[in-house]
Amino acid sequence: MRLWKRAAGALKDRNSIWMASISRRTPYRNPDLEALVIKATSHDESFVDYKNAQRVFQWVRTSAIYLKPLMRALSMRMEKTRSWVVALKGLMLMHGVFHCKTPAVQMIGRLPFDLSNFSDGHSKMGKTWGYNVFIRAYFLFLDQKSAFLGSEMKLLKGRIGLTEEPFTEELTRLQKWQSLLDVLLQIKPQTEDMIVTLILEAMECVVVEIFEVYSKICSGIAQALLQVYEVGVKDEAEMALIVLQKARVQGEELNMYFDFCRDIGVINASEFPIIEHIPDEDIRDLEQIINGEFNGKSLDSNGIHPEDRAIVLKESGAIVEGRESKSVLETIITEKWEVFEEDLKANGAGNSSGIRSITAREDPYTTTLTGFPLVLASNQVVPDLISF
Repeated sequence: MRLWKRAAGALKDRNSIWMASISRRTPYRNPDLEALVIKATSHDESFVDYKNAQRVFQWVRTSAIYLKPLMRALSMRMEKTRSWVVALKGLMLMHGVFHCKTPAVQMIGRLPFDLSNFSDGHSKMGKTWGYNVFIRAYFLFLDQKSAFLGSEMKLLKGRIGLTEEPFTEELTRLQKWQSLLDVLLQIKPQTEDMIVTLILEAMECVVVEIFEVYSKICSGIAQALLQVYEVGVKDEAEMALIVLQKARVQGEELNMYFDFCRDIGVINASEFPIIEHIPDEDIRDLEQIINGEFNGKSLDSNGIHPEDRAIVLKESGAIVEGRESKSVLETIITEKWEVFEEDLKANGAGNSSGIRSITAREDPYTTTLTGFPLVLASNQVVPDLISF
C-alpha cells in the first residue's frame, strides 16, 4: 500500500511538471518557476528537496517580478492538494521565502492561500489528525507573520522623515512578537507516530524561527526598560509590565518546548541557550513607577542595573575522564544588554574570544548551493551577480 501511494504521488508530480512546462509564460505565470515549486513540494515524505527550494529562493532574490508567479504557483499547489506531505513542504517553502527578506516579500500581507482548515484526504482521519493539526498551526503562524511584516513595512513608510518612533509603538510591536511566539509554540507533533523525517525537518525550521523571534523580544525588552526608566510615565510602564509578565510566562513555556524538541531529536534545539527568568527587580521597579513610588533604578545583588544585564553564550572546553571534550555552551552575564557579532569583531575578539553571537543557528534554507545553474527561458535576461 505504501509503495503504491509513493508511485501514485510520483506520477502526480510528473504530470504536474509536464502541465507546467506547456503553459504560456505571462507576468503572472512562469513555467520554469512552477516546475521548481512542484519539485520542492513533491509527494515524497522521506525527502526534502532543498536543492530546488534554494533555486526558488534565488529567483526571489534576483528580482521582485518573480514573486507574483511564485505566489501563484505555490497557491495553486496548496489549494489543490489533499496530501499533508505536499501541504507541509509548501509551508516550509513559504517559510524559506520569508527568510529571503527582500522588500517585496515583506509586503505580501496575508497569504494568498488558506490551510486553516486543512485535512488530509489520502488516509483515515484517525491516522492523519495530528498532521492536520500541525499544518494548521504552521499555516496560522506564517499567515500572521506575513500580515505582521506587511503592517510593519507600511508603518515604516509612513514614518519616513520622522526622527523617532513613538515608544508606545515599540511596546505594541513587542506584544505582537510575543503573540507570534505563542503561535509558534503550538507547532509540534501530537503523537509519537508523527516523529518522521519530514516533521523533524519542519521542526528544525520552526526552532530557528523561535530563536530569532525570542531574540527580538529580548532585545526589545532591553530597550523598553531603558526608556521606561528614563521617562517614568505610568501608562507606558503599565504596557511594559504586561510585556515583562508575558515574557516570564513564555520563558517557562520555551524551556518545556525545547526539552520536548530535544527529546524527539530536533538538532537545532540541542544548542538553544538556557532561558533566563525575568528578574524580580524589573517587575518591582515597573510597579513602583505605576504607583508613583519609584525613586531610581534598583541594583541587583551583583551591583548591576537590571537594564544593563545581558545573556550571551560562551563556548568552553570540558575535561571528561582526562581528555578534552567538544566545546560546550555556557550562559554568562555581561554588563551590557546587547552584544553584537560586529562589536566583537571590532574589538578584536572575533571567534578567538570564545564569545558567540546568539543569532546564528543552522537554517536549512540559508545554505548556499554550488553548481546548480538557474535556467531561464531564451527570451529572459540573465540577471547579474547570481551565485549558488
